[in-house]
Amino acid sequence: MIKITLPDGSVREYNEGTSAYDVAASISQGLAKAVVAAEVNNEVWDLTRPINSDASLKLLKFDDEGGKKTFWHSSAHLMAEAVETLFPGVKFWVGPPLDNGYYYDIDMGGQTLSEADLERIEKLMLELAKQDNKFERSEKPKAEAVQYFTEKGDEYKLDLLSGLADGEITFYKQGNFTDLCRGPHIPSTGYIKAIKLLNIAGAYWKGDSNNKQLTRIYGITFPKQAQLDAHLAMLEEAKKRDHRIIGKELEIFSFDDEVGPGLPLWLPKGAALIEKLEALAKKNENEQGYVRVKSPHIAKEALYLRSGHLPYYADSMFPPMELDGTKYYLKAMNCPHHHKIFSATPKSYRDMPLRFAEYGTCYRYEQSGELMGLMRVRSMQMNDAHIYCTKDQFEEEFMKVNELYVKYFKIFGIDKYQMRFSKHAPEKLGQKYIDNAPLWNETEDMVRRVLVKSGLPFIEVADEAAFYGPKIDIQIWSAIGKEFTIATNQVDFAQAERFDLSFVNENNERERPIIIHRAPLSTHERMIGFLLEHYAGKFPVWLAPEQVAVLPISDKYLDYAKQVRAELKKHNIEVSIDERAEKIGKKIRDTELRRVPYMLVVGEKEAADNAVAVRKQGHGDQGVKSLADFVAQINQEIAEYK
Repeated sequence: MIKITLPDGSVREYNEGTSAYDVAASISQGLAKAVVAAEVNNEVWDLTRPINSDASLKLLKFDDEGGKKTFWHSSAHLMAEAVETLFPGVKFWVGPPLDNGYYYDIDMGGQTLSEADLERIEKLMLELAKQDNKFERSEKPKAEAVQYFTEKGDEYKLDLLSGLADGEITFYKQGNFTDLCRGPHIPSTGYIKAIKLLNIAGAYWKGDSNNKQLTRIYGITFPKQAQLDAHLAMLEEAKKRDHRIIGKELEIFSFDDEVGPGLPLWLPKGAALIEKLEALAKKNENEQGYVRVKSPHIAKEALYLRSGHLPYYADSMFPPMELDGTKYYLKAMNCPHHHKIFSATPKSYRDMPLRFAEYGTCYRYEQSGELMGLMRVRSMQMNDAHIYCTKDQFEEEFMKVNELYVKYFKIFGIDKYQMRFSKHAPEKLGQKYIDNAPLWNETEDMVRRVLVKSGLPFIEVADEAAFYGPKIDIQIWSAIGKEFTIATNQVDFAQAERFDLSFVNENNERERPIIIHRAPLSTHERMIGFLLEHYAGKFPVWLAPEQVAVLPISDKYLDYAKQVRAELKKHNIEVSIDERAEKIGKKIRDTELRRVPYMLVVGEKEAADNAVAVRKQGHGDQGVKSLADFVAQINQEIAEYK
């Protein structure tokens, strides 16, 4: 018998060779029908794979991240089977799951694939899904696997096999399709009920432009048609809310070829947004005892070698520039600079915790194909801070950072969010991660305790930590349900030793601080990109770069319009006047398109009564108010977000 430990801590005994599906069925048939995969000892497995020893088990439904990834990876195999049936002779590279769907890279062997072909592939996928073919896993010796793909003339799978050894090779078969794959997969194709192939793109083999270009098909599937319908509706709405389109319409930012890709230029309204976000950050950080620091945009190679970033992070940094025989790098992160600021003066336990904050500009060399509007850029202004604290202070400090995240979520009307607790992978210590297993385990336990105590929603993910410690990535969902990774909260147990950082404790002994890296407002670029889509450009009045537009009915009332503007400016309200010789109806329509929160229409009566006719974005006519009453109203509305 083997012992299976469930997430609630209960332990059940089963015969050796039982599967996660068997466990689910022993609990209830309804549960067995709902689950699609399982986590066995924190690794996602096929639901039907035999478990031969004591293990921890978490059953995964489609709504769980591991369940979705398994479902979509299986869907990629189903799509490959359909493509191979319709286009004999094609070869496949890789078909991974994505955050929303999947893709497969295909060598079409000279055959053409058009958008019209996607419907044919979709139709066949549905037919194959209804056959309810099992996903069958089999382990293969390397020699047998190599022979199989040599006979098929498949150079792509042979290339994958070159990096694998005996004991690491598994095949999956469903219906008439067999693929080299580590899995996991759902039990059968019948779980897939709703299918949509989204688009076709080109992709170089291994991402190398010197290699052959393959055809990439993107798709998404669901266990219910209603889920697909809702997703497609969200995608349609997301197109309308694309921050690149709205940002151009509202004159927030631009890109220019002569400046360079991924290097945004902030127009006046964009700069106004930045100022408001930075003011929000400074206010909250000042209240929590942060002190502000400044660091240069470049540093010597030696700094990043000492921090360890260069060996681990070199591909994401711009190439060095050389001066007087010394290499300098553009700053890709603020942390090494802040560590130097910490070490510039002696510290004692009375100084702790010490919180350094900086909206520092960093530069990262994102690949051209990965650049995407403001979401992936090469120049970014980061809401960065580093907290240096004692071990006894860690829980409170980490908790305060998470509370600040939640405060910002409320301010921006973000109702759905999740903390993604990223841990190390023990087998990659010394390669991808600092080689100190006891510290990893201790630090991850500390983070987990804070998350549990805070009651925040979180999931644990292996092999996604920073090289110097565990981290929390913050997943948020916009008003239409589009998911974003917006910010991070990281623990660092390595840098204090690398930089010889210390403080004198109560026993007059030197002690290493624990370092917390945090960026709750992300970067200006990513945060504004998210907010443009979240609000569809209709910013709340406190954040809007243009808060009020004054619309005189004719030139005769322009002087009064200027008086209104002057009064509003006294209260730091962002205000403009539409001085065009246009009819008031057109002025109103054009201002609505600019998504200005308030319009003040002024004519003869308003000028005589020192009043304004108020219109609110999305709500229309609000009636006539005295100018003093409107100023009081808008000031109150702006103050409420605080």
